[in-house]
Amino acid sequence: MHSRSFAPRPFEWGAAEKICASIHSGLIIHAILMTFTHRLYSCLLVLAMIALAAPKAIAESPLLTLTGAVDGGQVEISRSDLDALEWHEIATSTTVTDGRPLFRGVLMRDILALAEARGEMVTARALNDYVIDIPVGDFHKFDVIAALYMDGTALTPRDKGPIWIVYPRDDHGVLADIRYDMRWVWQLVALHVQ
Repeated sequence: MHSRSFAPRPFEWGAAEKICASIHSGLIIHAILMTFTHRLYSCLLVLAMIALAAPKAIAESPLLTLTGAVDGGQVEISRSDLDALEWHEIATSTTVTDGRPLFRGVLMRDILALAEARGEMVTARALNDYVIDIPVGDFHKFDVIAALYMDGTALTPRDKGPIWIVYPRDDHGVLADIRYDMRWVWQLVALHVQ
């Protein structure tokens, strides 16, 4: 019988260094991924908090400012203020749209009542600085609305919003007159009551 002698191989440092380097690289990659994941979750959490807070901030920021003969000299109307009022719909033709869009909003006379307005004339001012005087009597004689929606879509500054003064043009022949067309103020931001 032959006996074999088993001689241990000498330890190779090169292989051990490769194993250690591989483990070290794996740990670095793991640490980087953990840091990235933590930061990603933190960003997502912040975005979720902003998204949850945004509707309330939008509802509370002023959409319309009334000055002059109003309660305290100035009243800022927010979306939540408008939501507390009774909403109305008007389907009517306009000089700047096709067909008969359906507008949804609150009566202008209700906005004036909310601000405790006292006066015979309002000066309406738009975001683009268009200004026109409108007799307060218009808002009592006709169901003029401050429209926030057209055909179910919220109005934005890009499409005549957020507030557009809309007259029930098709319900009263007199409203087809150009004098009334000039009072259809879109991008309404302010009313000065006198």
